[in-house]
Amino acid sequence: MAALEAGKHVWCEKPMAVTLADAERMTAAAQASGKTAVLGYNYIQNPMIRQIGAILAEGTIGTVNHVRLEMDEDFMADPEAPFFWKNELAAGYGAIDDFGVHPLSLLQVLFGLPSRVFANLSKPYPDRPNREGGRRSVENWDVSSILFELGPEISGLMALSRTAWGRKGRIALQIFGSKGSIAYDQERLNELQLYVTTDKPSEQGFRTILSGPRHPPYDRFVPAAGHTLGFNDLKIIECHEVLRAIAGEPARVINFERGLQIERAVHAMGQSHREQRWLELS
Repeated sequence: MAALEAGKHVWCEKPMAVTLADAERMTAAAQASGKTAVLGYNYIQNPMIRQIGAILAEGTIGTVNHVRLEMDEDFMADPEAPFFWKNELAAGYGAIDDFGVHPLSLLQVLFGLPSRVFANLSKPYPDRPNREGGRRSVENWDVSSILFELGPEISGLMALSRTAWGRKGRIALQIFGSKGSIAYDQERLNELQLYVTTDKPSEQGFRTILSGPRHPPYDRFVPAAGHTLGFNDLKIIECHEVLRAIAGEPARVINFERGLQIERAVHAMGQSHREQRWLELS
C-alpha cells in the first residue's frame, strides 16, 4: 500500500493477505492509485494451461460437468519437522491460502471461481517439536477437502495437502465433459492428456500433447517441441504480462481486484469449515 501511495506499480506474491480486510484495503489502495497491481500467480502462464483454455473454448470435450483439482506437497509430511511460522494461525488457514490459491487461480482463468463451497479442514499432526524445546500445538490446517460448484451445471472437488509424502509440486487438474476429458499434472508441466469420444472406438484413449512452439509463448523460449519449460520460465512469462499491463496492453494477469475474489473464496472455505455447511459466494 505504501508503494502504491508513492506512485509505484506493485507486483506482489500470493497469497494476497492473511485477512480479508487487509486484501480489501490493498485493493482499494490499488484502485485509488491508478497504478498496476498484480499478484504472483505464475502457473496460469503455462502454455499447457493456455492450451486447456483453448480446448475448452473450442468445445472439444463438449459440455463440462465436473472439475477435480488436487495440490499436494510433502514439506510438512514429517511429523517431527519443527514448528515454524507457516504452522501459526497468524499465517492463515494453512493449506488453503498457503498454496490452495494456485488451483483457485487455474479455476479463475478457465471457468471462474466457485459459486458455493463446502469445506473440511484437518490437522494430521496436532503438534510439532518447538525449536526452543518441548512441543507446540499446530494452529492451522495442513489438509483441506472442498466440494464446490461452478454455477448449477458443474460440480467440483479440490483436495489439498502439505503432508503428502512423495508429492513435490503437484497440481493435478481433471476436467470431465460430455465428449471427452482433460488431465494435467503440474509435476509434468510440459504436457497434458486429452481424451475425445470422436476417436474411433478401437483407438480411444488418452493422448499426450507435448508443449511446443505451437503453444505460445513457448516459442519465445525454445524452437523445438519436447525440450520443456520450467518454473522460472513461467515467472519470466508472468513478468512480461505484468509489463504489458503497465503499458496498458491486454495482459493475462490476476490483478488485485481478481485476487480479492480468490481471497473471498478462501475465507468462505474457512467459514464453511467452522459452520459445517455450504456457503454461497457473492
